[in-house]
Amino acid sequence: MSLPTAVSDRFELITVPSSRGVPSFAEDVARGLASEPKRLSCKYLYDDIGSALFDAITRLPEYYLTAAETEILSEWGWQMVRLLDAPLDFLELGSGSAVKTRLLIGEALRVQSDLCYSPIDISTEALRASSLALVEAYPRLRVRAYAGDYFDVLDSHAVRLERKMLAMLMGSNIGNYEPGEARELMRLLGAALRPGDGLLLGADLKKEPATLELAYDDPAGVTAAFDRNLLARINRELDADFDVRNFKHVAHYDEKRGSVDSFLESVERASISIRALDLRISLRAGERIQTESSYKFTDEEIARLGRRAGFRSASTWHDRRERFTVHLLVRE
Repeated sequence: MSLPTAVSDRFELITVPSSRGVPSFAEDVARGLASEPKRLSCKYLYDDIGSALFDAITRLPEYYLTAAETEILSEWGWQMVRLLDAPLDFLELGSGSAVKTRLLIGEALRVQSDLCYSPIDISTEALRASSLALVEAYPRLRVRAYAGDYFDVLDSHAVRLERKMLAMLMGSNIGNYEPGEARELMRLLGAALRPGDGLLLGADLKKEPATLELAYDDPAGVTAAFDRNLLARINRELDADFDVRNFKHVAHYDEKRGSVDSFLESVERASISIRALDLRISLRAGERIQTESSYKFTDEEIARLGRRAGFRSASTWHDRRERFTVHLLVRE
């Protein structure tokens, strides 16, 4: 048996089982397609193909969110990690491995000798791959990763708090939750952190509908392919016969709700069999299946969301074009 390498010594993976009876893909599809109006959960957009397509979306000029947030972190990351007293540990909701996470890790290691980074992600394999890449890149970094649903991990009290913690919920991830779910996630974060701990929260700002809708319906059709892949996934995994060419991607900004809603609209009448579920559904021409809601915020709405969960707003940063915001919220 070979001895552990220095990299493996600095990586720990903790699996947190679900305690909430989380439905399976098949159960969610059956329930969502039987409802009126029909809907499918956006979390199922991210299989291997969907994740690759979303990576391509983040590079599109119309999808400004990733570039805007990266600009903020590039310019102000040094300040973000210095506003709380060092040494810090990091907790990130999401398996960060690319530019944004590395910017903050690099800045932290400028002012302290070592760092423990704790990502939470539902995908064990994605978590393992990104964590090992990070410890390989940063010799003074330790990774204690948590495999599980955000809600389950936070609610389980499995997260170990040793030093002051800077938590991160970036990429406008908070906007992917319905308002009640977003408040519950913030409540769990508030309960998991101690007074004086921080939370970096990245969110897309409300703006004119044309800009928002273009970000979710690009002319090249990459977002449409990403959305339609969900039907292809049902075909692959549940033995269905969706003709994905019969569905067009539609994105609409609902100003009253502050949400860009994405739909797959049936171009013509269709009857679909999902054999693994012993289910047949009918769609009218023009009938829509909702696949995602992406909520947008004002700075005051983010501050209010934080206050309800026991945080005060300590600092706010924007990109130069005022499209995106990152808040440092401090647990009171």
